Amino acid sequence: MYKAILIDDEPLARQLIATFLQPYTQVQVVAECNDGFEGFKAIQELQPDLIFLDVQMPRVNGFEMLELLDNPPAVIFTTAFDEYALKAFEAHAVDYLLKPVSRERFDKAMQKWLQQAAAKNLPAMGQLLENDIYEGYQHRIVVKDNGMIRIIPAQDIYYIEASDDYVKIFTSNGTYLKKSTLNHIEQSFDPKQFVRVHRSFLIPVSQLSRIEPYEKESHIALLHCGAKVVVSKSGMSRLKTLLGW
Repeated sequence: MYKAILIDDEPLARQLIATFLQPYTQVQVVAECNDGFEGFKAIQELQPDLIFLDVQMPRVNGFEMLELLDNPPAVIFTTAFDEYALKAFEAHAVDYLLKPVSRERFDKAMQKWLQQAAAKNLPAMGQLLENDIYEGYQHRIVVKDNGMIRIIPAQDIYYIEASDDYVKIFTSNGTYLKKSTLNHIEQSFDPKQFVRVHRSFLIPVSQLSRIEPYEKESHIALLHCGAKVVVSKSGMSRLKTLLGW
């Protein structure tokens, strides 16, 4: 018996998927969730084989919820928005169903997943972009902090530092650790707002107070929060281009 969880803030959308699942007696719906917070907790507790996931939901969206999971289950997206399909398939989603979902399209997605499940080849989602749906760029970061979920708005970030397989996020409320790469974070944020000043540092332009010479061709960026960040030669070039120097 396979376990499935429905995660969607629209009760009628969950009801439709549950109805479509009834002929699949090998699949049991073990939970229905209204948002990413509930979905995260249910997945941690119930360890489903498959989730049906909406993208835009209150508090934590679908992509952000998946970011919080160490070993995400297979996922079939169900959403009214087609602009996230590429991101979903790049991350090996089983399928991407546009609302209103037809039974024919649903059955095709289920057959695809059942074949994968039978072959014991359930795809992992891996890391997905967290999106706040503003011009395609991220406007917040979601992290796990001592078992709690924290949403950090971009305006609260002082700077971000690479730390092996993690990043350290320095904020007005403290420092948080997130399993991610600085490259991933950099690509997620608006390049007009955040700039990579060094291979190990990403800073918001709004935090920049002044720049001072350092060693050889490097500089030091002094931030409004009081921190000092090394600026490499290439980072200085990016800053000059961005600021029009």
